[in-house]
Amino acid sequence: MIGAVAMLAGFPLIAEASNAARPSTHTIIIAKMRFGAVPPNIKAGDMIVWINQDIVAHTATARDGSFDVELPPGSSASVVVSRPGSIAFFCRYHPTMRGSLVVAR
Repeated sequence: MIGAVAMLAGFPLIAEASNAARPSTHTIIIAKMRFGAVPPNIKAGDMIVWINQDIVAHTATARDGSFDVELPPGSSASVVVSRPGSIAFFCRYHPTMRGSLVVAR
């Protein structure tokens, strides 16, 4: 009986640990020829969804080559960031559009 209680007592800790490890999804809106706010708390393994609300095409292109997504007008695309660090990005069609993701472990 003591063993069963010990197993049940440990169950919530296991559930909390598995919830903490789940990747999150973050959204960056492109509108008025600008990248919107970069979400805080991005972690390696999280997904970034880029949404182009402009009437012209854009890209979300990492300077380090880790991602390059085409975003026709009114479309969305996603990437999974796989490593921690700072990842500078820009639009290949409009190089003054730029930003940076800060990815934690």
